[in-house]
Amino acid sequence: MKRLFFYLTTLILIGSCNPDNPQEMVVKSPDNNIGVKFLLENTKPYYEVTFQNKPVIEKSALGFKFKSQPNLDSNLQITNKITGSFDETWEQPWGEKRFVRNNYNEMIITLEEKTGLKRKMSLAFRVFNDGIGFRYEIPEQENIDSVIIMDELTEFHLAGNHNAWWIPAYRDNRYEYLYQKNPVNELDTVHTPLTMQTEDSLYIAIHEADLVNYSSMTLAGNKNNMLKCDLVPWMDGTKVKTMAPFKTPWRTIQIADDPGKLITSYLSLNLNEPNKLGDVSSWVKPSKYMGIWWGMHIGKYTFWESDQQGATTGNAKMYIDFASENNIPLLLIEGWNKGWTPQWYENAMHMFSFTDCADGFDLEEVCRYAKSKNVEIIGYHETGSNLINYLKQIDTALAMYKTLGIHNLKIGQVGSRLNMKEWHHGQFGVEYYRHVLLKAAENQMTVNFHEPIKGTGEWRTYPNMLMREGARGMEYDAWSEGNPPDHSTILPFTRMLAGPFDFTPGIFDVTIKERAHTKVHTTVAKQLAFYVVIYSPVQMLADLPENYKGNPAFKFLLDVPTDWEETRVINASIGNYVTIVRKDRNSGDWYLGSITDENERTFDVPLDFLEPGKNYIAEIYADGENADYEKNLLSVAISSLKLDNNSRITIKLARGGGQAIRFHPVN
Repeated sequence: MKRLFFYLTTLILIGSCNPDNPQEMVVKSPDNNIGVKFLLENTKPYYEVTFQNKPVIEKSALGFKFKSQPNLDSNLQITNKITGSFDETWEQPWGEKRFVRNNYNEMIITLEEKTGLKRKMSLAFRVFNDGIGFRYEIPEQENIDSVIIMDELTEFHLAGNHNAWWIPAYRDNRYEYLYQKNPVNELDTVHTPLTMQTEDSLYIAIHEADLVNYSSMTLAGNKNNMLKCDLVPWMDGTKVKTMAPFKTPWRTIQIADDPGKLITSYLSLNLNEPNKLGDVSSWVKPSKYMGIWWGMHIGKYTFWESDQQGATTGNAKMYIDFASENNIPLLLIEGWNKGWTPQWYENAMHMFSFTDCADGFDLEEVCRYAKSKNVEIIGYHETGSNLINYLKQIDTALAMYKTLGIHNLKIGQVGSRLNMKEWHHGQFGVEYYRHVLLKAAENQMTVNFHEPIKGTGEWRTYPNMLMREGARGMEYDAWSEGNPPDHSTILPFTRMLAGPFDFTPGIFDVTIKERAHTKVHTTVAKQLAFYVVIYSPVQMLADLPENYKGNPAFKFLLDVPTDWEETRVINASIGNYVTIVRKDRNSGDWYLGSITDENERTFDVPLDFLEPGKNYIAEIYADGENADYEKNLLSVAISSLKLDNNSRITIKLARGGGQAIRFHPVN
């Protein structure tokens, strides 16, 4: 089912000129709440953004600084203005929401230098009900051929010194930092998405969409309510190397009067091109997987060849048997290939083989055995950020996987720099990740990038881009001080705005018997709730098989789907709590996940999202009596109730706890 409506409107309908200043142009969102004004002042371009006629972005500069050419940010005149509207509803092959409405009003301003090189540049603004996107378009022209961008001059002059949730840019661990909360004027340079809350509780998130053949954007503060686009540089200090014609990524500003609306905004997806891969249903399949992974992180196994080696044929068959018995369709095996050493994660040009098996492991036999048990192996490539080595082998490695019937691929780029030289999120990295994604698509393989470039909605265009890491996930709970309870209550409003996250939840042994003085800072019930709250189309059941066997809470992990018809946020407070409900795409079931920080909470939740006229059995997995993320992590209370959409349910969350519920229709 697809519906498409497209029409151009005249200038007077959605765009207007200020009669007192013909150098100003305004376009508003379809619901008229968000407005964007473009203005040319003293030949310099600026823009402003309002929400319900109140300023969100005050007058902010636009333009470029080039190498070997004058800046393109002044001496400009308007030569053309186009406005239009677009409204469609399109279907995702997988996702948090099946049908997505793409409805915006658009304004495109064409500028040309008055004198000198007479260079041309267009600015496109799209205004949605949930925010805006704008980008630069440099057409083919006589005086611009090859281009080296030294700086993009885009500013975001905020209307106040808002509180912001942020992680630092230009650090060796890429995006893997705990979020901090500070006023904007205390920020240095930070990654996007950057999420902010104003004094009057408006929520703003700045990010980008459709990042292709360009450097990713970080945001630099200057203590005057101002954030400036700071493009991640190449090793030589330049920012972007390209050719005209070119378009920049969309700079996006999500705007909401409730934090939950940030979660259910699909603005970034709508600013990407439609699916280029066609029908992918035969090989792109939302699912769940296990892995010989958590055992390596907690020290039960090693990644490398040793007496405790994790990737052995025997261990693989044991995991395959467990997965088969529980209808878990996928198994990830890290460390299966040659090149792993105890120093594999250190910054060095490690020489992995992507076709030769480690001692004690037979990939062909493991794949054969898995197929006999109706389980598929996930291919794994750890590059160690030695991309020279990886790209020499990638075609042979993918061909081997294809022969073995492998359709899913996890790729790691551990290291502080790619090839020990370039930032993961500079233009070099952007082009590398897109190259590998397209290679995978040619071989009908899905991709899970770890140590990735951030997501910018490209899975709409290439739906084999299933998930990625790009934040502190569960692995930090295995070998570090761990993630504090509020970390997961910040992620849905920050990292998750960049797309699906391979968070790797599902740890039942939260006390980590294998490693003394280390534990996961959640209750078990919160681990269950993660499968609803932290979205991924392929979710990991990360714990050891022996920790699942005989545990009644394991039923929820087997039941919960990973592909959704609809998503709604019931309540939300950034860094404190969030409750989300999602409807299964392939049944009438609804699922609820609710999590909290270090504070216990009680919520009264109406069930009006359930279908009227139907009865449901609520299968409830709650924090047990006296559950607590520090003192009583394991207690889970399982119960059931008969309910309908007129009912209400009380949710009690322990400190660092959560609750998961399956609502199953019974008539």
